[in-house]
Amino acid sequence: YYVLDAPEVPDAEYDALFQELQAIEAAHPELVSDDSPTQRVFGAVLEGLRPVRHAVPMLSIETETDTSAAGAAKFDARIRRLLALGDDAPAVAYCAELKFDGLAIGLRYERGELVQAATRGDGETGEDVTHTVRTIASIPRRLRRVDARVLEIRGEVFMRRDDFEQLNARQRKLIEAGAKNEKTFVNPRNAAAGVVRQLDARNAAKRPLSFFAYGLGEVDGWPIPATQTAILDAFDAMGVPASPLHARVEGAEGLASFHAAVAARREALPYDIDGVVYKVDDR
Repeated sequence: YYVLDAPEVPDAEYDALFQELQAIEAAHPELVSDDSPTQRVFGAVLEGLRPVRHAVPMLSIETETDTSAAGAAKFDARIRRLLALGDDAPAVAYCAELKFDGLAIGLRYERGELVQAATRGDGETGEDVTHTVRTIASIPRRLRRVDARVLEIRGEVFMRRDDFEQLNARQRKLIEAGAKNEKTFVNPRNAAAGVVRQLDARNAAKRPLSFFAYGLGEVDGWPIPATQTAILDAFDAMGVPASPLHARVEGAEGLASFHAAVAARREALPYDIDGVVYKVDDR
């Protein structure tokens, strides 16, 4: 998944197994071994790509496998406890978004100019993939009306389903024609990851990729909006496509309603998602 871009099981199945292992090890610490998946650092830098140390770590989000309304209620209750909110306190406002099935990327802009793109890697160190990311049409070389010393925009590089089908059709023709070192891709996520981590940008330019922004890394000289919703709006204003279908909702009921609405539309979306994301809207 992280290095060869060739997973053997669906993400949801892996997440469920991983959480089961975490629960077992928490209950029986004596069973934890050095070679346990919970003890590994994922995301090795591909040979030939320059490592990039993230100024702000690229952390992953906490996964909840309970996709029922009860899962949203548990999350909301946990947030209210963490914020020490009483039962009579107003409902928490959340920014609910899509969880894209692609490759996390940090785009570093200096004085509005794109100077570097890096993968998540292990969260502390990623790979410099500026050469391939510059070929993605939806990622601007220069931001509109932004002159901050540093503005790092984080988001997901992905491949639309129709672009993926066209890519695999071309790959099959090349294979049938006897081309060497060519292959078809398992799914859009792996196709996107494989393209971004190409050493030759000319190959990446032939394979259509897209990008949605959803967060921030290092920021110096840009006034950060007070809410996640406003940050997504700011991305759109500066010419960076932000996470679509996001909504500001309130409390557990709002979260569950958003999840149900996305689930109903999931198969019709032009890109793959592997869930939804809930964030407290107030930064």
